[in-house]
Amino acid sequence: MEQSWDEEYKSKWDERYEGADYVYGKAPNLFFKEWLLQFKAGSILMAADGEGRNGVFAAAQGWTVTSFDLSVEGKTKALQLAEESQVSLEYMVGDLEQLHFKPASFDAMALIYAHFAAGKKSLFHRKLSNALKPGGILILEAFSKKHLSFNSLDARVGGPKDIDMLFSKEEILADFEDYEVILLTEEEIHLNEGTHHIGKGAVVRFVGRKRS
Repeated sequence: MEQSWDEEYKSKWDERYEGADYVYGKAPNLFFKEWLLQFKAGSILMAADGEGRNGVFAAAQGWTVTSFDLSVEGKTKALQLAEESQVSLEYMVGDLEQLHFKPASFDAMALIYAHFAAGKKSLFHRKLSNALKPGGILILEAFSKKHLSFNSLDARVGGPKDIDMLFSKEEILADFEDYEVILLTEEEIHLNEGTHHIGKGAVVRFVGRKRS
């Protein structure tokens, strides 16, 4: 029997995370770090948190962290990193369609390279947004649609090869239309995160505050 897209995607990430090395490193994403430090600690939802580098950093800053990802291997590595860093976080494993969060229950949310299936991306964004409190903060960094050309030149920079899984500023504004825009920009940056985000790429960066 052929695997479904979701099963193949889960298997891909389990295989990527099963080794001893942290494939995106143990240090937090720099954009996430810069912006998280500007806000008072509270509760934060970390989408597609992988091996936990960003969730563990948030916990170390006093945030109450709930992370989720498709990969059980990612969870294992994240909890190892949390123990090493002497912090704790709640980590849920599963497809976002099966995970449920109480409405308006988080003070902040981060989507750092959280690339969902093209047909579910906007739906998932709305579901996640529903879990954020009015006045809550969203921090997002992800590959833009222009990134495909960089990926084709150097696969080490990573990122989906399906353009519909990538982002544009217009999509961000549409999916998060009930947000006050603090920052929205498309940039070319040099990534140096572990072994799978190495080189020049194109990203969309968004920081927004959910309106009351």
